[in-house]
Amino acid sequence: MRKHRFSNIAIPLAVVWLSLFGLPVLALADPLPSWEAGEHKSAIIDFVKATTDPGSGDFVPQQQRIAVFDNDGTLWSEQPYYFQLAYALDRAEGAPPGALSDSLQTAVDDHDLATILAGGNQSLLDIVNVSHAGMSVEAFQNDVGDWLAEARHPVTGLPYTEMVFQPMLELLVYLRDAGYATYIVSGGGVDFMRVFAEDAYGIPPQNVMGSTGNLAVSREGGEITLVKQGDIAGLDDGDGKPITIQRTLGQRPIIAVGNSDGDVPMLTWTSEGSGPRLGVLIHHTDDAREVAYDRESSIGKLDQGLDEAEQRQWVVVDMAEDWRTVYDQTLNEQTQSEQSQGETARHEGSQ
Repeated sequence: MRKHRFSNIAIPLAVVWLSLFGLPVLALADPLPSWEAGEHKSAIIDFVKATTDPGSGDFVPQQQRIAVFDNDGTLWSEQPYYFQLAYALDRAEGAPPGALSDSLQTAVDDHDLATILAGGNQSLLDIVNVSHAGMSVEAFQNDVGDWLAEARHPVTGLPYTEMVFQPMLELLVYLRDAGYATYIVSGGGVDFMRVFAEDAYGIPPQNVMGSTGNLAVSREGGEITLVKQGDIAGLDDGDGKPITIQRTLGQRPIIAVGNSDGDVPMLTWTSEGSGPRLGVLIHHTDDAREVAYDRESSIGKLDQGLDEAEQRQWVVVDMAEDWRTVYDQTLNEQTQSEQSQGETARHEGSQ
C-alpha cells in the first residue's frame, strides 16, 4: 500500500524560512486550508491555540493533550456500508458450503445490505466469523492489505484508502504539530484498522483502539501464533468507547471527534471532564461530493448527537458548508479550477 497523502502535505517555502528564524509558524500559516473560514474552523483553531499557549489560562501540559477520533464516517467514508463489511462480504462470497444459511449466502453474494441488516447482529456476526476467523493475525492483516490494494468502492470506483477526508488529515497533522497525541477509537475491528492507519492517517498501530475478536494461542510448528477465533470479545462502540479509552490510556481525552450516535458516549465523557474540552461532530450534509445522511440512516446514524450538541457545546461540522473539499481528488480539481479562473481573470485584465 502506498504512503497516503497526509505525508505529502506541502509546507510553503516561506513558512520554512520563517521557522528557521523561530517565528510562530502555526500562527502565520493556515493549518486547515481545506476548511472554509467560519465559526467552526475558528473554534477548533482557537481551542488548540489556547491549550498550547503557556500563557493561557486554558493551557494543557503536553502529556495530557490527547485527541481521539472515530474512524468510519469521521476519518473516511462509510457509505453505502462500512468498508470492513465490504471486505467481509468479498471474503464470505467464497464461504464453504453450509457455513452460512442459504438466504444469507445469497445476500452476501449479491451484497444485499438490506437483507443482511434485517438479519440483525447475528447475520453480521456470521459473516465476520466466516471471513475473519481461522487464520493468524499476521495472515489476516496480510490479506486485508492485499484486499485494500485491489478493492474499489462500489460507487466512486476509488480505492478505499483514497476515500479519506482531506480536511481531517489536515486536522490530525495540525494537532500533532501542536503536541497532541492522536488516537483512533472505533467500532471497527482493531486488526483491520491497524493495517492502514499509519499509512492513511499517520496514526501508528499502538494508537488504534477498536473492536476485538477472540484469539487463541497455537503452538503448531513449535512457534506461538495468535489465531483469530469467532465471535466478538469486545465491542468498541457506544458505551464501550470510554471504557476502552480508560483501560488503554488511563485518562480522559481533551478532544473527541466523531460522526454518529455511537460516538456520543465518547464525546460526552470527554466533554464532562474538568478544564478545557472540545467535542466535534462531523455532520454528513453533502450529497453532491459524498452522501447526505443523519437521523434515519442505518449506517452512521446521527440523531441523539444532533439533539445534544448545542447543550454540550460541541462543534457540529457541516460537511457541505465547512469543507472546501472532501477527498484529495476534489481538492485537486477545485485548486485547478481556481487557478484557471485566476489565469483567465489576469488575462482579461491585461487586455
